Amino acid sequence: MKRVLLILGIYLMAFGCGEVQEKPQPATTGLIADKAMVVSAHPLASEVGKQILAKGGNAIDAAIATQFALAVVFPYAGNIGGGGFMVIRMADGATATLDFREMAPLAAHRDMYLDEDGEVIENKSTLGHLAAGVPGSVDGMVKAHEKYGSLPWAELVEPAIQLAARGFPLTNREVAGLNNRRETFRQVNTVDPAQYTREWQEGDSIRHPELAATLTRIRDQGRDGFYQGKTAALLLAEMARGGGIITQEDLDGYEAKWRPAITGTYRGHKIITMPPPSSGGIALIQLLESVEPYALHEIGHNTADYVHLLVEAERRAYADRAEYLGDMDFYNVPIQQLIDRSYILQRMQSFDPEHATPSDSISHGDILVESDQTTHFSIIDTKGNAVAVTTTLNGAFGSKVVVGNAGFFLNNEMDDFSIKPGYPNMFGLIGGEANAIAPKKRMLSSMTPTIVEKDGEVFFVTGSPGGATIITAVFQSILNVIDFGMGAQEAVAAKRFHSQWKPDVIMTETGALDEATVEALKKRGHKFFDRGKIARVDAIKKLADGRLEGGADPRGDDMAAGF
Repeated sequence: MKRVLLILGIYLMAFGCGEVQEKPQPATTGLIADKAMVVSAHPLASEVGKQILAKGGNAIDAAIATQFALAVVFPYAGNIGGGGFMVIRMADGATATLDFREMAPLAAHRDMYLDEDGEVIENKSTLGHLAAGVPGSVDGMVKAHEKYGSLPWAELVEPAIQLAARGFPLTNREVAGLNNRRETFRQVNTVDPAQYTREWQEGDSIRHPELAATLTRIRDQGRDGFYQGKTAALLLAEMARGGGIITQEDLDGYEAKWRPAITGTYRGHKIITMPPPSSGGIALIQLLESVEPYALHEIGHNTADYVHLLVEAERRAYADRAEYLGDMDFYNVPIQQLIDRSYILQRMQSFDPEHATPSDSISHGDILVESDQTTHFSIIDTKGNAVAVTTTLNGAFGSKVVVGNAGFFLNNEMDDFSIKPGYPNMFGLIGGEANAIAPKKRMLSSMTPTIVEKDGEVFFVTGSPGGATIITAVFQSILNVIDFGMGAQEAVAAKRFHSQWKPDVIMTETGALDEATVEALKKRGHKFFDRGKIARVDAIKKLADGRLEGGADPRGDDMAAGF
């Protein structure tokens, strides 16, 4: 707790006054605010977003500032060299989604990660320069500001510049994360990123002067400060040194896209979520509609019957994901058919309450035709506008490549394509033709930023990192709030489990299920794998009296900040 207060104190001295918010403890009521709230993966990023709201900025302004701050203080997943998705719900009920997912370079091709025998070359799609897609985060933030921003662009980027230039204390998790990857950073980088290859100690502070200079160019030149000029030249020089394939033509051609939100209903609530190339929105609607006929509150939270039902629904949704989902600009994704209630109920007709359905016997339905290595933040402003943003480099620190003399990590999102039909990516997800590599194509994602309405008003804003587990973590957070009446903090802290069709196993958090529950599920044919922790949900719930409760996931350094 002292470390959190120290970090916030340093920030407040640098950027102005404001009350320090302590991180809520697990499984208790979260931070309560009367007017506005930001919940993110890092205390400093949450505080930056809060200060923007306190200045009179709206939720989109705060999202932009938080995004850039995370690129500095949370390089594990926060980024300017990656991409993501934004879901917006304005106070007047209007909705929009922004796709700033990375794109495959023009020189990319279907078999680029296969050897002459057609076998996958180990690490080629995950480590080093060739793993990087064309970054989308900066263009995405520029487009969000052009359409919805209220404060000047420079004011939104400045806090990140100051954090990078002045430095900030590392948390214990950050020290361990950096030290554990020093050798990998040394191996893949063409210019030694000294701040990442040295050994860090508890209590150390870190500065990023090269990143501060890059952010300054973005502050002063907007989109051109990243995709043109000096920053672009540094990125292209890095590609040349490391054998990457991103070109100036790729940078010039990148464009974030506004897309209509996918919407559905669950027990009288409206679900607003992300369309492809996120697979999360479609899968989330499928999962909610699959379990809606069942009285979950009576079945009981994390009981054998509850886990069995959710797992069977998840297997069917992930089977459809593998077959039908990809970039809508390249593939005709049958969205309306996939989320049609009659189709979903038909998929659940084979559900047996007493026996697990082997994954090998589950195929996709008949249609006529996004580790902990991501990050999410949720925001509600004083006017009632809400934003859910999930952004990523894909793996932890992405491709592990820091652009020489520019200070930012490049993503390894190319691994999210189906690099070979039937071959699992780093998260164990299998894909097909719809997600095959092609130039300028956006790779499929599990990221699921979501906003839930109740009685015409924002009720719950949620999302998570976690690769393949993102969808199920968001799904369970919504069930926790709607079916079990949990508050935001209790909902995000509750133990989780996950299944994704293949492998044919239930992944559980340590202590999620008691021994009797596990044994009852084994008798039904389920197999288990304990993976320690699953995802990191950051959420905001609107309470009955109109106040806001922030749910900051205790699995990380996440924190809520509000006023």
